[in-house]
Amino acid sequence: MKVLRMAWRNLWRNGRRTLVTVGAMTLALWAMVLYTSLMQGMLGSMESTLLDVELGEIQIHADGYLERPSIWERIEDPDALLQALDETGLRSSARLLGGALVASGDASTGAVLKGLRPERDAQVSDVYQRLDRGEWLDRSDPKGVVLGYRLARTLAIDVGDELVALSQATDGSMANDLFLVRGVLESLSEDTDRATVFLVEDQFRSFFVLEDGAHQVIVRSGEGLDLATAAGVVEQAAASSVPGVEVKSWRDLLPGIANIFDSAQAAVQVVAFVVYVVIAILILNAMLMAVFERIREFGVLKAIGVSPRRVLALILIEGALQAALAIVIGLVASLPALWFVTARGIDVGQLGGTAIMGVSMDQVWTGAVSPATIAGPVMILLFIVGLAVLFPAVKAARISPIEAIHHQ
Repeated sequence: MKVLRMAWRNLWRNGRRTLVTVGAMTLALWAMVLYTSLMQGMLGSMESTLLDVELGEIQIHADGYLERPSIWERIEDPDALLQALDETGLRSSARLLGGALVASGDASTGAVLKGLRPERDAQVSDVYQRLDRGEWLDRSDPKGVVLGYRLARTLAIDVGDELVALSQATDGSMANDLFLVRGVLESLSEDTDRATVFLVEDQFRSFFVLEDGAHQVIVRSGEGLDLATAAGVVEQAAASSVPGVEVKSWRDLLPGIANIFDSAQAAVQVVAFVVYVVIAILILNAMLMAVFERIREFGVLKAIGVSPRRVLALILIEGALQAALAIVIGLVASLPALWFVTARGIDVGQLGGTAIMGVSMDQVWTGAVSPATIAGPVMILLFIVGLAVLFPAVKAARISPIEAIHHQ
């Protein structure tokens, strides 16, 4: 306790230097907490768009479909597979995929038609909640379709307009039909925005003369179930219900994006470390100055019997007190900023719709708060402060009393 009181008094012997050091640590901590929150928010938003809307955690396809997608390559008995997955407690839904030429007026372009059961698909995908305008699919309106954002703009088409689709049916005949646009999605990803048309499963089968099978089964892993474990459960369910299928996690399907997510998480810590290294130089300089100014004092303390260990503890406690002050002030100061970025966000309308590895950014960049948002920057700060204070503390502890007393 005496060492603690002495360390506290020593801090304010040069109050200006202490305030500058604490202020620098506070500013760094505030900035890194805010930066971590924003990065977590951006990555969380991208992952939500990718998994909750697009991919799901796991997908099942017929063997060879991913290498050579074809409407003829399909899972033979998707209902048996879905039933097996239901028994595991995992949510799943089947989709049908087929290419077509879509047109409206004088404009036309290629598109991917995705047939689904709206009620079942809502269990694995939030795409029905991501409408820019109009309504989602409804079995009572079999001719209704929902388009990607850029596709609707390319065709100059809007809710209530007619859409013509042309393709080849599975029986070799010409597939053609007239649909009515029910809704247009907000910007989600490059592929969905540019060339996706959603329609109900029955209408898809009628259009392509496809009586059975499915091209894709999307599976969502349960809460608390890691990806590898969930993939193993899905593989067992698939092996026991349908032959000739392959199970892939979203990381297997999109390794590039998975690497980006992993790298971005590491980049947060690297940036924090670099920022704190700059602060560490300031702390090291301040503590060295404090030690050199008090060399004679340390000599007297050691001459009257104070052990090197207590001198070392004194300097370390001084650094710890400054870090503690910075942490308290920095975290309190970060609360309003965290509230703003999580509740209101930052308008990045200029970047809205911009795709990073095919995944669109939101119009409003919001932050996210988790234990790691606070713990990460605080732990790195403590580590850097400890390293910066250690050298001056060891130097003070090892000083010779005679040399220190005669130091000029």
